[in-house]
Amino acid sequence: MSRHLVFEIGAEEIPSGPLYDAQVQLAELAASALDQAGLAYADISVLGSPRRVTLYVTDLAERQHDRTLRVKGPAARAAFDADGNPTKAAEGFARSRGVSVDSLERAEEAGGEYVYAVIEHVGRDTVEVLPEILGQLVEGIQWPKSMRWGSGNTRFSRPVRWMLALFGGEVVAVEFAGVTADRLTYGHRFLAPGAVELPVAEEYALAMERGMVMVDPEERARFIREGIDAAAVQHDARPVVPEKTFAEVVNLVESPSVAVGRFDNAFLDVPREVLETAMESHQRYFPLEGADGDLLAAFVVVHNGDPARTDTIINGHQRVIRARLADAAFFYQEDLVHPLEDSVGKLSGIVFQEKLGTLGAKVERIEALAVSLGGLVQADADDLAYARRAAHLSKADLVSHVVVEFPSLQGVMGRYYALASGEAPGVAEAIVQHYQPRFAGDVLPASLAGMLVSAADKLDSIVGIFAIGQPPTGSADPYALRRGAIGILAMIIEGGLPLTLNAAISAAIDGYRDVLPKMNADEVGEQVKAFIVGRLEGLMRDRGFAYDTVDAVLAVAGDDPADAIDRADALTAARAHERTIDDVSVAFTRARNLSQPDLGTAADERIMGPEEITLAQALDGAEGVVDEAMAARDYDAVLEQLAALRPPIDAFFDNVLVMDQDLKLRENRLRLLNRFVAVFERFADFSKLAG
Repeated sequence: MSRHLVFEIGAEEIPSGPLYDAQVQLAELAASALDQAGLAYADISVLGSPRRVTLYVTDLAERQHDRTLRVKGPAARAAFDADGNPTKAAEGFARSRGVSVDSLERAEEAGGEYVYAVIEHVGRDTVEVLPEILGQLVEGIQWPKSMRWGSGNTRFSRPVRWMLALFGGEVVAVEFAGVTADRLTYGHRFLAPGAVELPVAEEYALAMERGMVMVDPEERARFIREGIDAAAVQHDARPVVPEKTFAEVVNLVESPSVAVGRFDNAFLDVPREVLETAMESHQRYFPLEGADGDLLAAFVVVHNGDPARTDTIINGHQRVIRARLADAAFFYQEDLVHPLEDSVGKLSGIVFQEKLGTLGAKVERIEALAVSLGGLVQADADDLAYARRAAHLSKADLVSHVVVEFPSLQGVMGRYYALASGEAPGVAEAIVQHYQPRFAGDVLPASLAGMLVSAADKLDSIVGIFAIGQPPTGSADPYALRRGAIGILAMIIEGGLPLTLNAAISAAIDGYRDVLPKMNADEVGEQVKAFIVGRLEGLMRDRGFAYDTVDAVLAVAGDDPADAIDRADALTAARAHERTIDDVSVAFTRARNLSQPDLGTAADERIMGPEEITLAQALDGAEGVVDEAMAARDYDAVLEQLAALRPPIDAFFDNVLVMDQDLKLRENRLRLLNRFVAVFERFADFSKLAG
């Protein structure tokens, strides 16, 4: 026999993002709790709306399974004496498990004999165990921010106002935050504010319909999406629907209605990004655009009010957006009064970091570093000039009225203001691009100038924060240094920015020598490189490279991220052909185990035997081929050449006593092995391969 279970936690309006997370948590917690309790069920679903989180379990068993547990105890020789009498160890074990000593069983396991307690657990009725389970579930939900209310100490995202808990038609007596569950739920705050009584759990969906609540978030999302599309079609338009904004809107309404509002055409003279930010981020509206892709003076509203009052509600939204857009237009026009250059000086009044100076000082470092990086990558004169100028203006829009009001538009507004000030398009584009990539998977700067300024900005922050001893710890990364390092790597690997880490980090450190005169430059450089290579290691593993392939390559090529990827690709392909990689690995390992790098590689061929000469001559040919292939980054050819050294090294070991008593011979042979190992280590450290 089975029944359905519904458990609804009713609260004041829960923020959208945490509500999504709570639904995922509750599903996972419930599945784990029911499984551990031995309660069978058909399906678990979690529903939710701004005022409720609901667990719904179908066909939940009426009682727990009866279970027999065999608990392992001490070794039999410790549990019983020579005469077979139980010792204190046996008695203590039996007592701890609630069984008699006489009931203990003996059994062989892993070459030894142990005692076992056989414990019979008789299942309890589900209604007896549910109060504890449900209470633990609601307490187990973790919120990014929680609150206390009244005089209690219980914490939840928002004050809990009611709980509904029914197992079939029976109320489950669960308590939380001073609220005791019953069979009552509550409908939409305005459309059906009264209590709705449930006779049985199976009628929960009907109760929500009566309460004017669309409680299934997937159904709500589908309804809203269709409503937005239909509204756009009616106005011969296309909706602009950012997924983040859409997801938030889904959890802001319980009974959604979709309608279209309008604003004055004059506001279309304001940059599109400003209008979209005002509508989406601030008001959760969805802009409409025409067939030509230009914004229209219209927007879609998803509201939670009475559909019969939609016209009144839309009028209210239009008044709100008119005021907000009027402010935005005013700010934009005010910013255009002065050229962007005038704002650069204001950055000296803004602190970047207490120990690292002002934002103005940071801009000076970025400008110098962008030029240095440009030299490292051999940028042409135009790109270098664009990068220098873009770096100089890169943060100037931070003091503009629009960016102060809409911080997410930093860089975007810098481009508009640069163009309005007569700057070259290459400079304007590099200003907005220098914030890219903002996150994993984001677009990379499209121009070399943009990449140079972006890399300079990120490197300056990483080096500076490490230099003052405040690197990221655990999950704390207030300056987003991990994201910055990943962005630099993305530009090098995917964007084709030909930077090496040592040179780039050294250039960034130079910018801090006057700011931090007591800085240990070598130590900071090592720490920063290790930090960035750590991100590179994670990136390579995310791409599917084996951990030991990554270790082997980074031990040699960590300075050049793009090169490290190429080497890992070649090594991975070689490992798929077992014979090739076996030849390489075995040859290297045999030589590496005896090599002594401190002796050098200059072996004297005049005192060599035949096998030694053969190996030396093989190395003469291999070194030239490897050098050419390495220069061309033809790593398949490198690995083929290394594999070809297997026969001469095997012959060497089969016929030559390396550790000869004659010191001169022994050291000469070790130098030959050192030379052999050095050829391999130009590509990777093969000793790190697991086999």
